[in-house]
Amino acid sequence: MCRRQVQKLKSNENQDEKKGTIDEMRELLRKDATKQVIFIICFGIAWGTIYNMQIFNPLVFPKGTDVFVNLYEGFVYDDLLDMTMYSMELIGKGLIIGVVLAFVFSGISIISKTFNAVYNLITSICDLLPGVALLPLAIMWFGIGEGVIIFITVHGILWPMSRNIMDGFRTVPSMYIEGGRNIGLKGAGLVLGVYIPAAFTSILSGLRVGWARAWRGLLSAEMIFGTTASGAGIGWYIFSQRQVVNIAGVLASLIVIIAIGVIVEYAIFRVVERNTVRKWGMLGR
Repeated sequence: MCRRQVQKLKSNENQDEKKGTIDEMRELLRKDATKQVIFIICFGIAWGTIYNMQIFNPLVFPKGTDVFVNLYEGFVYDDLLDMTMYSMELIGKGLIIGVVLAFVFSGISIISKTFNAVYNLITSICDLLPGVALLPLAIMWFGIGEGVIIFITVHGILWPMSRNIMDGFRTVPSMYIEGGRNIGLKGAGLVLGVYIPAAFTSILSGLRVGWARAWRGLLSAEMIFGTTASGAGIGWYIFSQRQVVNIAGVLASLIVIIAIGVIVEYAIFRVVERNTVRKWGMLGR
Protein backbone atom coordinates (compact mmCIF):
# COMPACT_ATOMS: atom_id res chain seq x y z
CA MET A 1 0.00 0.00 0.00
CA CYS A 2 2.85 2.36 0.89
CA ARG A 3 4.56 1.60 -2.40
CA ARG A 4 1.40 2.50 -4.30
CA GLN A 5 1.12 5.76 -2.42
CA VAL A 6 4.75 6.61 -3.17
CA GLN A 7 4.26 5.84 -6.88
CA LYS A 8 1.11 7.93 -6.92
CA LEU A 9 2.93 10.85 -5.28
CA LYS A 10 5.78 10.59 -7.79
CA SER A 11 3.29 10.46 -10.66
CA ASN A 12 1.54 13.57 -9.34
CA GLU A 13 4.88 15.35 -8.96
CA ASN A 14 5.83 14.51 -12.56
CA GLN A 15 2.46 15.74 -13.83
CA ASP A 16 2.81 18.97 -11.83
CA GLU A 17 6.32 19.47 -13.20
CA LYS A 18 5.16 18.92 -16.80
CA LYS A 19 2.22 21.26 -16.26
CA GLY A 20 4.54 23.90 -14.80
CA THR A 21 6.90 23.58 -17.78
CA ILE A 22 4.02 23.90 -20.27
CA ASP A 23 2.62 26.93 -18.45
CA GLU A 24 6.06 28.52 -18.36
CA MET A 25 6.55 28.00 -22.11
CA ARG A 26 3.10 29.42 -22.83
CA GLU A 27 3.94 32.49 -20.78
CA LEU A 28 7.22 32.95 -22.67
CA LEU A 29 5.41 32.58 -26.02
CA ARG A 30 2.80 35.10 -24.90
CA LYS A 31 5.49 37.61 -23.94
CA ASP A 32 7.36 37.07 -27.23
CA ALA A 33 4.16 37.48 -29.23
CA THR A 34 3.40 40.75 -27.44
CA LYS A 35 6.86 42.13 -28.22
CA GLN A 36 6.60 41.04 -31.85
CA VAL A 37 3.19 42.64 -32.31
CA ILE A 38 4.46 45.89 -30.78
CA PHE A 39 7.43 45.84 -33.17
CA ILE A 40 5.15 45.33 -36.20
CA ILE A 41 2.90 48.20 -35.09
CA CYS A 42 5.91 50.50 -34.57
CA PHE A 43 7.31 49.51 -37.96
CA GLY A 44 3.96 50.32 -39.63
CA ILE A 45 3.78 53.69 -37.89
CA ALA A 46 7.37 54.50 -38.91
CA TRP A 47 6.63 53.51 -42.53
CA GLY A 48 3.54 55.71 -42.64
CA THR A 49 5.41 58.63 -41.06
CA ILE A 50 8.24 58.43 -43.61
CA TYR A 51 5.74 58.20 -46.47
CA ASN A 52 3.80 61.25 -45.24
CA MET A 53 7.04 63.24 -44.90
CA GLN A 54 7.63 62.62 -48.65
CA ILE A 55 11.33 61.96 -48.07
CA PHE A 56 11.38 59.43 -50.90
CA ASN A 57 9.64 59.32 -54.24
CA PRO A 58 6.24 57.59 -53.79
CA LEU A 59 7.09 55.48 -56.84
CA VAL A 60 9.87 53.71 -54.92
CA PHE A 61 8.43 54.13 -51.41
CA PRO A 62 4.70 53.35 -51.73
CA LYS A 63 1.98 53.88 -49.19
CA GLY A 64 1.44 50.98 -46.81
CA THR A 65 -2.19 50.50 -47.84
CA ASP A 66 -1.12 50.29 -51.50
CA VAL A 67 1.08 47.31 -50.61
CA PHE A 68 -1.84 45.42 -49.07
CA VAL A 69 -4.12 46.38 -51.97
CA ASN A 70 -1.55 44.87 -54.35
CA LEU A 71 -1.34 41.82 -52.10
CA TYR A 72 -5.12 41.35 -52.31
CA GLU A 73 -5.21 41.92 -56.06
CA GLY A 74 -2.29 39.56 -56.58
CA PHE A 75 -4.19 36.70 -54.94
CA VAL A 76 -7.63 37.54 -56.36
CA TYR A 77 -6.94 38.85 -59.87
CA ASP A 78 -3.37 37.77 -60.67
CA ASP A 79 -1.67 34.39 -60.35
CA LEU A 80 0.17 35.06 -57.08
CA LEU A 81 -1.49 32.14 -55.29
CA ASP A 82 -0.71 29.67 -58.09
CA MET A 83 2.88 30.93 -58.33
CA THR A 84 3.32 30.63 -54.56
CA MET A 85 1.99 27.07 -54.56
CA TYR A 86 4.27 26.18 -57.48
CA SER A 87 7.30 27.50 -55.58
CA MET A 88 6.25 25.52 -52.50
CA GLU A 89 5.91 22.40 -54.62
CA LEU A 90 9.42 22.83 -56.04
CA ILE A 91 11.04 23.51 -52.68
CA GLY A 92 9.17 20.55 -51.18
CA LYS A 93 10.67 18.23 -53.79
CA GLY A 94 14.13 19.74 -53.31
CA LEU A 95 13.95 19.51 -49.52
CA ILE A 96 12.95 15.85 -49.56
CA ILE A 97 15.81 14.93 -51.89
CA GLY A 98 18.34 17.11 -50.04
CA VAL A 99 17.41 15.88 -46.55
CA VAL A 100 17.50 12.23 -47.59
CA LEU A 101 20.90 12.65 -49.26
CA ALA A 102 22.28 14.57 -46.27
CA PHE A 103 21.29 11.78 -43.86
CA VAL A 104 22.56 9.01 -46.15
CA PHE A 105 25.93 10.61 -46.87
CA SER A 106 26.46 11.75 -43.26
CA GLY A 107 25.55 8.30 -41.99
CA ILE A 108 28.01 6.64 -44.35
CA SER A 109 30.70 9.09 -43.24
CA ILE A 110 30.35 7.75 -39.69
CA ILE A 111 30.65 4.14 -40.82
CA SER A 112 33.53 4.63 -43.29
CA LYS A 113 36.60 6.76 -42.43
CA THR A 114 37.61 6.92 -46.10
CA PHE A 115 34.22 8.21 -47.16
CA ASN A 116 34.27 10.64 -44.21
CA ALA A 117 37.52 12.21 -45.40
CA VAL A 118 36.30 12.52 -49.00
CA TYR A 119 32.83 13.78 -48.09
CA ASN A 120 34.25 16.37 -45.69
CA LEU A 121 36.31 17.77 -48.56
CA ILE A 122 33.32 17.79 -50.94
CA THR A 123 31.15 19.52 -48.33
CA SER A 124 33.79 22.17 -47.64
CA ILE A 125 34.08 22.93 -51.36
CA CYS A 126 30.41 22.85 -52.34
CA ASP A 127 29.17 24.72 -49.28
CA LEU A 128 31.08 27.79 -50.49
CA LEU A 129 29.46 27.79 -53.93
CA PRO A 130 26.34 29.98 -54.23
CA GLY A 131 23.47 28.27 -56.01
CA VAL A 132 23.05 31.13 -58.48
CA ALA A 133 26.65 30.62 -59.67
CA LEU A 134 25.76 27.04 -60.60
CA LEU A 135 22.67 28.08 -62.59
CA PRO A 136 24.42 28.17 -66.02
CA LEU A 137 25.84 24.68 -65.43
CA ALA A 138 22.48 23.41 -64.21
CA ILE A 139 20.79 24.69 -67.39
CA MET A 140 23.40 22.91 -69.51
CA TRP A 141 22.99 19.68 -67.53
CA PHE A 142 19.23 19.56 -66.97
CA GLY A 143 17.89 21.77 -69.75
CA ILE A 144 15.15 24.32 -69.33
CA GLY A 145 12.72 22.91 -66.80
CA GLU A 146 11.93 22.56 -63.12
CA GLY A 147 14.87 20.16 -62.70
CA VAL A 148 17.19 23.19 -62.72
CA ILE A 149 15.39 24.85 -59.81
CA ILE A 150 15.17 21.58 -57.86
CA PHE A 151 18.93 21.12 -58.38
CA ILE A 152 19.57 24.60 -56.93
CA THR A 153 17.28 23.80 -53.99
CA VAL A 154 19.03 20.50 -53.26
CA HIS A 155 22.39 22.28 -53.45
CA GLY A 156 21.13 24.86 -50.97
CA ILE A 157 20.12 22.37 -48.29
CA LEU A 158 22.48 19.41 -48.79
CA TRP A 159 25.82 20.91 -47.77
CA PRO A 160 24.91 23.01 -44.70
CA MET A 161 22.74 20.21 -43.35
CA SER A 162 25.46 17.62 -43.96
CA ARG A 163 27.97 19.83 -42.16
CA ASN A 164 25.67 20.23 -39.14
CA ILE A 165 24.82 16.53 -39.03
CA MET A 166 28.47 15.49 -39.14
CA ASP A 167 29.42 18.09 -36.51
CA GLY A 168 26.60 16.76 -34.34
CA PHE A 169 27.75 13.17 -34.82
CA ARG A 170 31.26 14.14 -33.69
CA THR A 171 29.92 15.56 -30.42
CA VAL A 172 28.00 12.40 -29.45
CA PRO A 173 29.49 11.18 -26.14
CA SER A 174 31.52 7.99 -26.47
CA MET A 175 29.50 6.56 -23.57
CA TYR A 176 26.37 6.58 -25.76
CA ILE A 177 28.22 4.95 -28.64
CA GLU A 178 29.69 2.21 -26.44
CA GLY A 179 26.28 1.63 -24.87
CA GLY A 180 24.76 1.16 -28.32
CA ARG A 181 27.48 -1.28 -29.32
CA ASN A 182 27.00 -3.24 -26.09
CA ILE A 183 23.36 -3.90 -26.97
CA GLY A 184 24.34 -5.11 -30.44
CA LEU A 185 23.96 -1.99 -32.55
CA LYS A 186 26.37 -1.44 -35.42
CA GLY A 187 26.50 0.24 -38.80
CA ALA A 188 23.19 1.76 -39.84
CA GLY A 189 21.54 0.55 -36.63
CA LEU A 190 24.05 2.50 -34.55
CA VAL A 191 23.51 5.63 -36.65
CA LEU A 192 19.71 5.40 -36.36
CA GLY A 193 19.62 4.30 -32.74
CA VAL A 194 22.35 6.42 -31.18
CA TYR A 195 23.89 9.08 -33.42
CA ILE A 196 20.71 10.67 -34.81
CA PRO A 197 18.82 10.99 -31.48
CA ALA A 198 21.93 12.25 -29.65
CA ALA A 199 22.75 14.79 -32.39
CA PHE A 200 19.18 15.91 -33.03
CA THR A 201 19.89 19.47 -31.88
CA SER A 202 22.53 19.87 -34.59
CA ILE A 203 20.29 18.12 -37.13
CA LEU A 204 17.44 20.55 -36.43
CA SER A 205 19.82 23.49 -36.65
CA GLY A 206 21.15 22.22 -39.98
CA LEU A 207 17.62 21.78 -41.29
CA ARG A 208 16.82 25.38 -40.37
CA VAL A 209 19.90 26.73 -42.12
CA GLY A 210 19.40 24.45 -45.12
CA TRP A 211 15.74 25.44 -45.50
CA ALA A 212 16.63 29.14 -45.45
CA ARG A 213 19.41 28.74 -48.02
CA ALA A 214 17.29 26.52 -50.26
CA TRP A 215 14.36 28.98 -50.13
CA ARG A 216 16.63 31.91 -51.03
CA GLY A 217 18.29 29.89 -53.79
CA LEU A 218 14.95 28.87 -55.26
CA LEU A 219 13.64 32.46 -55.34
CA SER A 220 16.89 33.73 -56.88
CA ALA A 221 16.81 31.03 -59.53
CA GLU A 222 13.18 31.82 -60.37
CA MET A 223 13.97 35.52 -60.75
CA ILE A 224 16.92 34.83 -63.05
CA PHE A 225 15.69 31.70 -64.81
CA GLY A 226 12.09 32.83 -65.21
CA THR A 227 9.34 30.34 -66.02
CA THR A 228 9.47 26.62 -66.74
CA ALA A 229 7.26 24.43 -68.87
CA SER A 230 5.28 23.53 -65.74
CA GLY A 231 4.71 27.09 -64.53
CA ALA A 232 6.19 30.13 -62.83
CA GLY A 233 7.02 30.73 -59.18
CA ILE A 234 6.85 33.65 -56.80
CA GLY A 235 10.38 34.73 -57.78
CA TRP A 236 9.16 35.31 -61.33
CA TYR A 237 6.19 37.27 -59.97
CA ILE A 238 8.62 39.62 -58.19
CA PHE A 239 10.61 40.03 -61.39
CA SER A 240 7.48 40.80 -63.42
CA GLN A 241 6.36 43.42 -60.90
CA ARG A 242 9.77 45.05 -61.04
CA GLN A 243 9.58 45.21 -64.82
CA VAL A 244 6.44 47.35 -64.65
CA VAL A 245 7.93 49.41 -61.77
CA ASN A 246 5.23 48.28 -59.35
CA ILE A 247 7.18 48.52 -56.11
CA ALA A 248 4.02 47.97 -54.07
CA GLY A 249 3.59 44.66 -55.89
CA VAL A 250 7.21 43.73 -55.16
CA LEU A 251 6.71 44.50 -51.46
CA ALA A 252 3.48 42.51 -51.46
CA SER A 253 5.43 39.52 -52.82
CA LEU A 254 8.02 39.97 -50.07
CA ILE A 255 5.24 39.88 -47.47
CA VAL A 256 4.19 36.49 -48.88
CA ILE A 257 7.78 35.23 -48.66
CA ILE A 258 8.13 36.49 -45.09
CA ALA A 259 4.78 34.95 -44.11
CA ILE A 260 5.87 31.56 -45.47
CA GLY A 261 9.14 31.79 -43.54
CA VAL A 262 7.35 32.70 -40.30
CA ILE A 263 4.83 29.86 -40.73
CA VAL A 264 7.59 27.32 -41.36
CA GLU A 265 9.56 28.56 -38.33
CA TYR A 266 6.72 28.69 -35.81
CA ALA A 267 4.36 26.00 -37.10
CA ILE A 268 7.02 23.41 -37.97
CA PHE A 269 10.48 24.04 -36.52
CA ARG A 270 9.33 25.43 -33.16
CA VAL A 271 6.78 22.63 -32.74
CA VAL A 272 9.35 19.95 -33.57
CA GLU A 273 11.88 21.62 -31.26
CA ARG A 274 9.38 21.85 -28.39
CA ASN A 275 8.38 18.19 -28.69
CA THR A 276 11.91 16.82 -29.12
CA VAL A 277 15.09 18.55 -27.95
CA ARG A 278 13.40 20.83 -25.39
CA LYS A 279 11.26 18.00 -24.08
CA TRP A 280 14.34 15.80 -23.81
CA GLY A 281 16.27 18.51 -21.94
CA MET A 282 18.87 18.89 -24.70
CA LEU A 283 18.20 22.60 -25.16
CA GLY A 284 17.78 25.49 -22.73
CA ARG A 285 14.39 27.13 -22.40
